Amino acid sequence: MSLWDLFIVSILAYLLGNFSSAYILGKLIKKKDIRDFGSSNAGATNALRVFGKEIGAIALISDILKGIFAVSIAGYIWGEQVKSIAAIFVVIGHNWPILLGFKGGKGIATSLGVIALLHWPTILISVIIGILIIARTRYVSLGSIVAAMLTPIIGLLTNRPFDKNFFLMTLILSIMAIFQHRDNVKRLIRGEEHKLGKKIDKE
Repeated sequence: MSLWDLFIVSILAYLLGNFSSAYILGKLIKKKDIRDFGSSNAGATNALRVFGKEIGAIALISDILKGIFAVSIAGYIWGEQVKSIAAIFVVIGHNWPILLGFKGGKGIATSLGVIALLHWPTILISVIIGILIIARTRYVSLGSIVAAMLTPIIGLLTNRPFDKNFFLMTLILSIMAIFQHRDNVKRLIRGEEHKLGKKIDKE
């Protein structure tokens, strides 16, 4: 695997990550930029709050599939060794898309997709933990943050034999997810975070 191949994989995965269903659906259906409302985030959770369940669900599924598709294509063309690279860069593309002025999402759904493809038991346990926290607290951000923090540890314990590339990938994705939730952390501390089910004014 040459450096040129790695560069191509990284660029293609990044550009695929730029595809933002929350932004596109908001523009096409609601004639609004999702980033002008709610948390100013072009992700599924903000789409749910701002545009409703249908668009939110489509955005969630699209973001998951985007991650799966990027890693699958990279693996099919270049082999197993590039899957972790594609996984990282598709999430970078989702979080900081050049086509949207580097204002994207937080990477949770796309990370879910890539990890599910590479080792589904890891993400299954993480998702269950996240859902339990969300169900108990009604804070999607809190469930996402805790699940992201625990994912590398869960992967370390469940993915045997030890896979260094997988562990480093989950660690990088975890760090990016927590970084993207930094404003949520501040609102959680201040008691100002929006709970699940609270609709954001679209006007």
